[in-house]
Amino acid sequence: MFAVVTTVILYVFGFVFLYGVIRLGVRHALEDLELQRARARREEELAASRDRSFMRDNAFLAGS
Repeated sequence: MFAVVTTVILYVFGFVFLYGVIRLGVRHALEDLELQRARARREEELAASRDRSFMRDNAFLAGS
């Protein structure tokens, strides 16, 4: 009887622990994804700014 109770308790706590680990991993993955999106947006804005300044400085290359 003691073995059955111990097994059930460990089984339940194992699932609780596994749920916590998965939840933590998903949270960190979503945070990383959010940072990556912000970084990509910033890089895109910087590239557009560089393109505009290049075209302004070298208008003869743009044909205007």
